[in-house]
Amino acid sequence: MKVLLIKDVKTLGKTGEIKEVKDGYGQNFLIAKGFAKLATPDVVEQWKAEQERIAQQLKDELERFEREKKQLEDAVIKIEKPIAPVGIKGSVGNADISKAIQEQLGIDLDKKHINLKKAIKSTGLHEVDAKLGHGIHATLKVQVDGV
Repeated sequence: MKVLLIKDVKTLGKTGEIKEVKDGYGQNFLIAKGFAKLATPDVVEQWKAEQERIAQQLKDELERFEREKKQLEDAVIKIEKPIAPVGIKGSVGNADISKAIQEQLGIDLDKKHINLKKAIKSTGLHEVDAKLGHGIHATLKVQVDGV
């Protein structure tokens, strides 16, 4: 019996490989547990089409992240906070930066993806690292102004 592995099987092979196995092992274990599908021509074609779709989706996502990275690095994100005797009242955190990016650039960047070593407590230009995904990072320029 030929099966198409849809998950890695330690002793048999990796995802996407077509293997010849005994009928009982294939039917009662691999197919029953969801590790494989019977390798009919239709199943193999569907799997290949799905892999091509996933690869195209990944390519599109990487292109979008690269565009957003360029847009984020070229822009200066402006945030206004009330002024205090020393610095600003309160601080500028991940959530403030994320909200400002959404309002000013229209890019939805989760606050968890903004790497801020410590909250910004002074006016001026600050550089902040942001993870966009798939190992792509952008260096943001955040301008904090007092009002």
